[in-house]
Amino acid sequence: MLREIRPAIVVLVALTLITGLAYPLAMTGIAQALFPRQAQGSLIERNGTVVGSELVGQVFESDKYFHSRPSATTAPDPKALVDRVQGDIDKLKQENPSMPVPIDLVTTSASGLDPHISPEAALFQVPRVAKARNLPEDRIRQLVADHTEGRLFGLLGEPRVNVLLLNIALDQLAG
Repeated sequence: MLREIRPAIVVLVALTLITGLAYPLAMTGIAQALFPRQAQGSLIERNGTVVGSELVGQVFESDKYFHSRPSATTAPDPKALVDRVQGDIDKLKQENPSMPVPIDLVTTSASGLDPHISPEAALFQVPRVAKARNLPEDRIRQLVADHTEGRLFGLLGEPRVNVLLLNIALDQLAG
């Protein structure tokens, strides 16, 4: 019986070392060599301080900033979800009654961490941001246009705006 168990244990330990240690270390090393910024999380620094990542959405509550999509962690049950969505719609309609509310301003992404909103969602927020910053709406619209990313290879995905990068550009515009 020991003759049968020993090879199984040796194979288990060998595969664990290969797939659990050697392979991840090799991939991390290759990623660090070829894509160092991305391998470190695509962090964004401002004045020597990390302010976020291009890959993870953040909450912005001030009227001076564009707001991200809602987080998926704030509505644990269906009733709370419906109430939250309806409350968000009502609040957004008061903010900009002349435009329909873009769906991505009231719904979460699949992960709940999406750093992007649609260009429509960004443009919906322009009047609020322009008023809070005392800037012309046309200047803010141009900033949204400048920060709108197109489809990957012109085919994949939808146009999108990274909220953190847009808000950093807003601060640089004002500063």
